[in-house]
Amino acid sequence: MSIPKPLVQINQAFIAITVLLGLLIHPMIMVVPFVIGVYTLITKQNPIIQFSKSFLKKKPNQYKQEDKQQQLFNQWIATSCIGLSLIFFYVNMTILAYSFAIMVLAASTIALCGFCVGCFIRYRFMMWRYQRTKAEQ
Repeated sequence: MSIPKPLVQINQAFIAITVLLGLLIHPMIMVVPFVIGVYTLITKQNPIIQFSKSFLKKKPNQYKQEDKQQQLFNQWIATSCIGLSLIFFYVNMTILAYSFAIMVLAASTIALCGFCVGCFIRYRFMMWRYQRTKAEQ
């Protein structure tokens, strides 16, 4: 399963913009990407991506494709970090709250520039797991 890259980029931009607004205006704005992230992880369907499909000018399969499992992994990281940020804002641990929100903002912005932090993390984890399995044989 794959997702057209423009749809992935729209989701990344949505996350970056809402987290930035949450940092600049009010942290509760980050509840929106958090709820959408939780919904996505439960249903494996991202409402932002589903809505944005209608704006594609070509057929979805005519775009460069991104791996759906990788995008779910990235969504898991972003949603977890946004959730932790919201919890830390709630308990007045603002340094940790800002740290987690800034990590999400940085990762989504860097992804829009072409480097996927979540992809790197998942790749390193899979290589570590492979090396460990290989060593046990």
